Amino acid sequence: MAHVTTDAVRQALRGVMDPELGDNIVDLQMVGEITIEDGAVTVNVALTIAGCPLRVAIERDVVSRVSVLDGVMSVKVAISMMDADQKAVVMARARAVAKDKGTDTISQTTRILAIGSGKGGVGKSSVTTNLAVALASTGLTVGVLDADIWGFSIPRLLGMKGPVEAKDGKMLPIEQPCGAGRLKVLSMGFLADEDKAIMWRGLVLNRAVQQFVEDAAWGDLDYLLVDLPPGTGDVAMGLIKVLPRAEMIVVTTPPVAAQQVAHRAADMARRGYLPVAGVIENMSAFVCDHGTSYALFGSGGGERLAEQLGVALLAQIPLHPDMAAGGDLGLPSALGTGPLAAVFFELARSIVEDIAPPVSMQGCSARLLEALDKAVATAI
Repeated sequence: MAHVTTDAVRQALRGVMDPELGDNIVDLQMVGEITIEDGAVTVNVALTIAGCPLRVAIERDVVSRVSVLDGVMSVKVAISMMDADQKAVVMARARAVAKDKGTDTISQTTRILAIGSGKGGVGKSSVTTNLAVALASTGLTVGVLDADIWGFSIPRLLGMKGPVEAKDGKMLPIEQPCGAGRLKVLSMGFLADEDKAIMWRGLVLNRAVQQFVEDAAWGDLDYLLVDLPPGTGDVAMGLIKVLPRAEMIVVTTPPVAAQQVAHRAADMARRGYLPVAGVIENMSAFVCDHGTSYALFGSGGGERLAEQLGVALLAQIPLHPDMAAGGDLGLPSALGTGPLAAVFFELARSIVEDIAPPVSMQGCSARLLEALDKAVATAI
């Protein structure tokens, strides 16, 4: 069995962010002693204040980041409180980070979900589109980054068109209201003709995706959904480096072959220290008007993959003609009613309540920083 090291654990913890202070818990010096015994890892984390509202989220992120390392059998988080000197160090670091964040266009409070699979044709873009619509319809601001540079389809699926404008040297995502919320979208489809091939190689592709992340004015988002290209190639690996805070949702279809290929995408994510948030099975059984269910593409792929990965099966999306029809018209099924819309809204509820809840700005660290700044101003 592989043996995990404290250096590997500490490196993985650099993906755990304090969303209010805008930095990872390692560089903020919130991580204390790390002990490892027979694969059981204990991480000591010091918080700025007792009863921190972000405690649960930080604990969950620590467990998800460390548990994917080879050789880890269990993860325990031991919480302690900082003393006055430790708090002063953390706040000094937070202020320094805030001054240097001029090029960071994605808010640290944004939950980033990368939607991926090992192969094309599983309906990954349709799932991304409908999930974004379902989340936004509840009143959230949702960004959609179409990272499938060669095979972009998000603009057509959402019925959106370019061109993309720029302001102060930053691309402006195209926005549109969606229910009680808003969508913000960037795609190569806004910059290129839909019927023209994009014939770029790896380095150019990576730079294009990097620009969508770093050279775009995303503003405040509750969620950013990233529609990954199929497979485990340059773009997917590049995005892992550009968006280390992301979590992956793996899309598969029922056949065993699709399940095994999707497993490779999950393995790529975990090798890059990205936690896998769950599995979605698309194109599940078709239910006819008389209520009879037909497993046209087999069954059980999503359940098997979720079990293999040790994560939740988030949804089983039925094979339904409305999915393709809505995509062709630019009217996602989640905008309407019926079984497809119900599945996507239940999926959105699961993500918001359990899998990746939106980050609240009323947490402990932000209040502490604000209080310290007020105290300094008063003293001056």
